Order: sequence, then C-alpha cells, then structure tokens
Amino acid sequence: MNRLSVSRRIVSNIHGFRSVQRTLCSNTGVKNPNLVSEKEPLDKPGLTDDIPQYDIAIVGGGMVGMALACSLATMPLTKQLSVAIIDSNPALMNNFHIKKEEPPDPRVSTVTPATISFFKDMGAWEFIQQHRHAYFDKMQVWDYTGLGYTRYSARDVDADVLGCVVENKVLHKSLLSCIQNTDFQKTIHSSRLSSITFPAMSSVTSSSGTSSSASGSSAKLELDNGNSMYAKLVVGADGSKSSVRELARIQTTGWKYSQSAIICTVEHAVENFCAWQRFLPNGPIALLPIGEKFSNIVWSMDPKEAVDRNSMSEDDFVKAVNLALDDGYGPHPRSKSFEGGNVFSWLKADSTSSTHEGFELPPKVIKLASHRMAFPLSLMHANSYASKRLVLIGDAAHTVHPLAGQGVNMGFADALCLSKVIAEGVAVGSDIGEITLLQRYESERKAANITMMAILDGFQKAYSIDFMPINVLRALAFNGAQYISPLKRKIISYASGNQMLPLFT
Repeated sequence: MNRLSVSRRIVSNIHGFRSVQRTLCSNTGVKNPNLVSEKEPLDKPGLTDDIPQYDIAIVGGGMVGMALACSLATMPLTKQLSVAIIDSNPALMNNFHIKKEEPPDPRVSTVTPATISFFKDMGAWEFIQQHRHAYFDKMQVWDYTGLGYTRYSARDVDADVLGCVVENKVLHKSLLSCIQNTDFQKTIHSSRLSSITFPAMSSVTSSSGTSSSASGSSAKLELDNGNSMYAKLVVGADGSKSSVRELARIQTTGWKYSQSAIICTVEHAVENFCAWQRFLPNGPIALLPIGEKFSNIVWSMDPKEAVDRNSMSEDDFVKAVNLALDDGYGPHPRSKSFEGGNVFSWLKADSTSSTHEGFELPPKVIKLASHRMAFPLSLMHANSYASKRLVLIGDAAHTVHPLAGQGVNMGFADALCLSKVIAEGVAVGSDIGEITLLQRYESERKAANITMMAILDGFQKAYSIDFMPINVLRALAFNGAQYISPLKRKIISYASGNQMLPLFT
C-alpha cells in the first residue's frame, strides 16, 4: 500500500470517528417505526378471563433484566408493583449452586465503582462477597510500538479501587438471591416470547405466524407455551438479538468489526492484583485478575487468527498469550523520568500520583484453566429506546466493543435509570407505560450511551492503524494520560461511571 492510499485511509477513519455520534443518533426525534398502523381502540378486557395482569413484564432474565427487577424490589415506591420475568433459562427456576472449588468461568464482567454502589444499594453485593471476586486498584495500558504507556491508580482519585472482576454467574446469582430475600410480587415464566400486541394497534406477529388482537391500556404478551399475560410496561432486556426489539420493529444502527474475541481463564504462579491491557496490531489483549492466582483473558483479533488460536494446543496458546503480553510484536515502553528530559516535565504531578510509576510486566501465565470461547465483535445501537408501553435496556438497546469492559456497566446504568423513572411515575400517579414518562429514561441514557460508544469506537479505529504518524499521536495520548494528572483523574472518573464527559467538565 503506497503512502497516498494509507493517508486516504487515515482521513477516512478520522472522518468516520467524528461521524459516530451523528450516525448513532439517526432517526432520533422521528416517530418510532416500531408501532404498526393504528386501529380503532377496542374495549378494555375484563381481567376475569384468567389472563394475568402485571404492572411490568421484563423479557430477559439475564444480569441486566434481573438488576432492574432487583432495583424495583428494593425501592420503596416500586416494591409493591407486580412483575413478570420471561426467560427460558432454567437457572432462574432452579436454585443453582456455585461451586467455589471450581476454576473461574471465562465469562466475567469488570464492574465499575458506580455499578458496585448500585449493587450495594440493592443489597446484592453482600452475596458477591461470599463468592470469588477480585478488586483491583491499578491498571496499565500500553501498545506494541513501545512508544508510550499509562498507569492508573485508585489513589489518583482518592478511591480504594478502580473496579472489580466478577464471574457473570456470580453477578446473576447475587441478583436472584437478593430478590428471593424480598416479598416482591414476581412471577418467573420459563418460556419465550412469541408476540406482543399493543393497545389501539394491530398485532405484532411472530415468525410462527401467531397473532393476537390489541385491547385496553395494557400490552398483551403471548408466550411459546401457549400462555398469555397483560402488562402496563414491557421491558426488553433480552440481549443483542432482542425478540422484543424485533417484534416492536425498532430499527438499529451499527456495524460489524473485522474482529473476534477469545475469552478464557488462565492461571499464574502468583496472584494478580492489576488489570493489564496491551494494544496489538490486530486488536487489544486484556489480562484481568479474578482471584486465587487466576486471571481472565479477553483477546481481540481478526477472525481467521481467532480460529487459529482457538484450535492451538494449550501449551502453544499459553506461549502466545505470554508473548502478546511481553515483547511480542514490539519492544517494551521505556520508563521515563518525570523530572527531566520529558516533554511533560513542566507539569507538576501529585506526590501520590501514579505518574511516577514505571512500566511493569504482567505476571506470566503458567497454564490454561478453562476452555476457550470465541465470538464476533460488533457495535449496535437502537434508534429508539422507548415507545408507549415498551422500553429497551442493556444489550437490547446497545452493544459495544469489549476493549474497556463497559458493556454490562452501561446496561446496569440503564436498569438503575429506568427504575428511578418508574419510581418517579409511581410517586405522581402516572401511567408507567406512558411514552412521556419513558422518554425521560431514553433522553438520559441515550446521551450517555452514545458518548461512551463513540469513544470506544474511536479507540478501536485509532488502534487499528499501523502508520508511524498515527503511532506517534497514540504515544502522545499515552504519555499525556500518564503525566497530566488532571487528565488522568478525568479519565478514571469517567471510566468509573462517576462523570459524564471526561474531557470537557
């Protein structure tokens, strides 16, 4: 590739990054296309036909859906609401036991201080503390060029931790246990959603061809086991392939990355207390502590490389991981003296700041402790989060690149925001399914989510280019974050979920 074509590619990527927010906001303010043509309103059905009526139906009993249910169960204004949880996952019906002696599951989440506070407020964190989890107070980020690095410390923002790595099954179990300890009016339906019918509108028909007539002031949900129910509000918390979003005909904006991620659990000779991330030519690799000398690997790469690495022998894969976290692809960054010879030496750093910390190597991986899992990466954003009697949260509304571990934290923030909006509606006697109420949730969360998505997508694009001028700019960014203490504090506060815009507030 000649220099002219490379330059054109760089300009194209920069232009694409600037347009991310405009693209993700497309169709906002336009009448929601999810609702099919209206019919004359039908009479409200008498609820004497053995079809149960709920205040809220949560479709999807994963971590985000259960977080919403748990939040509603523990808030004074919403704990009296009746809630249906629709999910075919047998774990919701069976009181499954987590075996502490087993190695950690490769499916983990890095929860932020804001998410930890959310779980503590609900009373769910005490269940997590009974199981394996790993707080970390330091993080190091660098890339393969060796031109720069950044170290973050919780003490930079006078905090105890930067985050905590927890297995998804532990997070899920903690929320289930929390709800079981309340007198919350919940009913779990071990089934799948087939169709939704909205009041004053023709039915939304499932792929199986079944349909129902709309009636009254509640949405009607039909399940694949033949059961039905009415709900004043339907919450789509059923993941990136959301049936709620599809049945409601909500359009999405997004694209597939030319990357897949491999996740697995690895073991060290010593315990790991730091989160590590190195950007490689084909994508970042992260090493996250999970406790008891175990760490979690999240390694993004092109799909062909993912297939090859997933089929490697365990010994060869461990060697590849250690190479990727050491001097494979390029040299180590040099630790620089802050006092002299540094372009940032005119700045005064805090005496307790991680500015003075030198580059370190992560602990060596000695063996693979779980099976490897691979999945494709993409970005997706729903053009609308809310319509009358329906709202989307979590991955049903947005998916992001895992490079910063923010996806599930965005979903938990959605759940918290929606529960507060519902509580506000209950406080003033509003219909909790009214669009004017639900738009408060959409307005707050869409702005926050689009900002985070634009930043993560920009990082993904910026670190996908191997071109010396761009490499130098990345090095300046690393060094700026390392040596400019106010900037570092802004970045940490934003990533922790405690600040909206990292650079402009």
